[in-house]
Amino acid sequence: MLIAFGYGFYKQSLLDDSFVEKASRLIFNYALPALLFVNISASDLQALTEPKTIAVGISGTLIVFIAFLILVSLYVPARQDKGVIIQGAFRSNMGIIGLAYCANAYGQEGLAYASIYLGALTILYNVLSVAVLNVFEGSQISIRRISKGIATNPIILSIIAGLVVSVFKLPIPDFALNTLGYFAQLTLPLALLCTGASLRFSSLGSEYKLVLLALIGKCLVYPAVLVLLAIAFEVSGVSLGVVFLMAMAPTAAASYVMVRKIGGNHQLAAQIIAITTIASLPITILGYYAMLKFTSIAAA
Repeated sequence: MLIAFGYGFYKQSLLDDSFVEKASRLIFNYALPALLFVNISASDLQALTEPKTIAVGISGTLIVFIAFLILVSLYVPARQDKGVIIQGAFRSNMGIIGLAYCANAYGQEGLAYASIYLGALTILYNVLSVAVLNVFEGSQISIRRISKGIATNPIILSIIAGLVVSVFKLPIPDFALNTLGYFAQLTLPLALLCTGASLRFSSLGSEYKLVLLALIGKCLVYPAVLVLLAIAFEVSGVSLGVVFLMAMAPTAAASYVMVRKIGGNHQLAAQIIAITTIASLPITILGYYAMLKFTSIAAA
C-alpha cells in the first residue's frame, strides 16, 4: 500500500524526481544505517548469527550469478544488456523491501536476523555487480574502486558498528539512542513511498523479452535456489523465512545508479526494477503462504 501511495503521490505531483533523489540519499546515508545499527546493537548475536544461513545466501547467489552469466553470454546478443540482466536477476532490494518484509513477518527478531544477513550479502552484491558490469562494458575492473566502495558504504559501516557495540556491550547514551531511533523510524515508510514514486511504466514493453528473463531470474529462480539450499542445510524457522523474503525482494534500485554511472543500458535497468517490484509482491505473498504450509518458518 505504501508503494501504491508513493506512485499516487508522484502522479499528483506531491512527490517528484528531485524529492525522491534527495530522500533516497537521506535513507541510504543516514536512516537505513541508523535502523541497522539500532537493531544489531540491541540484539543477542549468539542467538541470531547462523553461519549456515549466511553460507546459503552467499552460495545461492554465486550459483544464480554463474548460471545467468552462462545463459546471458550465450543467448543475449547485445553486449551492453548482458551485465544489466545478470545483475537484475540476483541483486535484491534487501535494504528496503527485504527488511520491510521481514519486519512485518517476524517483528524485531526478523529485522535483527535480516540485518546481519544483509551485511554479508551487501558486500557480495557490490563485488559481483561491479565486476560483471565492467566486464561487459569493456572497462577495466578496479579492485581499488571496489574496495573503497565497500569500505565507505554507510550500510556496511553501521553493521560493523552495531556488531562492535553488541559484542563488547558498549553503553549508548539515551539521547543518542533516541535520536538514532527517530532516524530508524523514517527508513521503511519513506523508502517505500520513494520506491512507488520511482516506478515508471511508459517504457515497459520496449525490451520485454530481456525484462522477462531478468524477472524469471529474480522472482522465481533466485528465491527457489536459496530456499532449496536452505532446506538442504537444515535451515528452518525464522531463518528460513528471512532467506526467502530477502531473496524475494525486487531488483535493487541501486542497480540503476550503478548501470547509469558505468554507461550501460540504464533504460533496461529501470524497466527491470519496475516490473520486478510489481511482480514480486503477489509472488511473495503466494510463496510465503506456501512455505508456511509445507515448512516450519512461523515465528516461535
